[in-house]
Amino acid sequence: MKSFIIQYPFGVAAFDEKNSVVEKVLFPKKPQAAARSLLKTESGKPSDEVLSLINLLKNSGYDVFIFENAQLADAIQKKTNNKVEVAKPAESEALRAKMSETALQTGFSKDEQDLSIWNRNVSIELAKLRIKGASEKRDLIVGQAIQTLDDLDRTVNLFMGRLREWYGVYFPEMDRLIEKHETYSRLVMKLGLKENYTFEAVQAEGIPNERSELLAKTAQSSMGADISETDLTQIQTLSRDVLTLYELRKSMENYVDKTMEELAPNVRAVAGALLGARMIAIAGSLQNLAMRPASTIQVLGAEKALFRSLKTGARPPKHGLIFQHTLLHDAKRWQRGKIARVIAGKLSIAARADAFSDNFIGEMLKEEINKRIEEIKEKYKDPPPPKEPKPQTEGHERDRGQRFGGDRRDRFGGDRRDQRRSGGNGGRGFNRDRHGGDRRRGSGGGKWRDGNRRKESRAY
Repeated sequence: MKSFIIQYPFGVAAFDEKNSVVEKVLFPKKPQAAARSLLKTESGKPSDEVLSLINLLKNSGYDVFIFENAQLADAIQKKTNNKVEVAKPAESEALRAKMSETALQTGFSKDEQDLSIWNRNVSIELAKLRIKGASEKRDLIVGQAIQTLDDLDRTVNLFMGRLREWYGVYFPEMDRLIEKHETYSRLVMKLGLKENYTFEAVQAEGIPNERSELLAKTAQSSMGADISETDLTQIQTLSRDVLTLYELRKSMENYVDKTMEELAPNVRAVAGALLGARMIAIAGSLQNLAMRPASTIQVLGAEKALFRSLKTGARPPKHGLIFQHTLLHDAKRWQRGKIARVIAGKLSIAARADAFSDNFIGEMLKEEINKRIEEIKEKYKDPPPPKEPKPQTEGHERDRGQRFGGDRRDRFGGDRRDQRRSGGNGGRGFNRDRHGGDRRRGSGGGKWRDGNRRKESRAY
């Protein structure tokens, strides 16, 4: 015999082929417990109430169970080895329309108002659980982590700019000798005074011999101002804080790398942990990134340039955030567009593999990228020849002549060039004064020349 199993907000009910209730398992009178059971069933996992109902039906002689959720039906079949079917939409709608009648018949609710209040409470709890589940996704955590990493970079650069200016008052030559911020702040914190910049002390910090010797000699002949011990202590405190930020950044970078290895190993293998995390953050989630085509992933992060090209007709961007990829960034200019398409295509495949399966294909995609890039570099060794200018038509030459003083007839007839030579009013050269004489603008404000006589305008 067949039995239709329908889950309501108040429990699970079984119907026979005549749409009559044969068995039921009701939820406890707690909206939180009912919402958890409903959410579990929606995700395709059988709840305890569904399994209990199936056991009751099997004892009553039912051997075929019909569900409205295909994913739930497959899970039940694998777990209980029972014969299952998927209900048609019309059958499910007919049974769901009997919710109020079933609730009153099973004794769960006294009246429809009581059922309406229960449905409202269960809906609120179900919405809370869904929001909680969406917030707990690891891809959102990765987005927050990569944004924190970017904020740390901006903060470190801001503090290092201040540290270099502040310590530069005392030792200005060191700014151009030590370019790496972390090394600069470590030297300031450990050595401090210029007298401590000996060859041995500087070399102990991992600086090459030539640069160590040059820095030691420069410290002896520095033209920086003297500084008090109190001021130097504050500068060293700032440098210590900067080094703490560098340690925090390294820790955050390791955290992003481990999280990406768990969340999106294929994206991490193709694009790297940091670039993959940034693309997930811009897309909103890993699933959003997986649902986008390769052409969109290629220009992800360059939306302004893309829409500007659509509006003005300018050349569209060849790449967006994907330009940070090492293989693309180090490529030659005329090869970047083709390499960007290759990386975007493989990155799209990697994101879909991470979002919708558990297969690891990152190494295979990486080998395909390297192979294709080698082909591109071999085929397009030399830059393309410059494009030839478009041939100018006869109409274009005629318009150009009219614009820049060609053979252009005046509105009232005659050649404008003849009028310019004869001094007519139609020319743009010298404007004849109505009383005679050349009227030309002089170099001074408000001064005019009429023939050989100068006039100065008066202010009234």
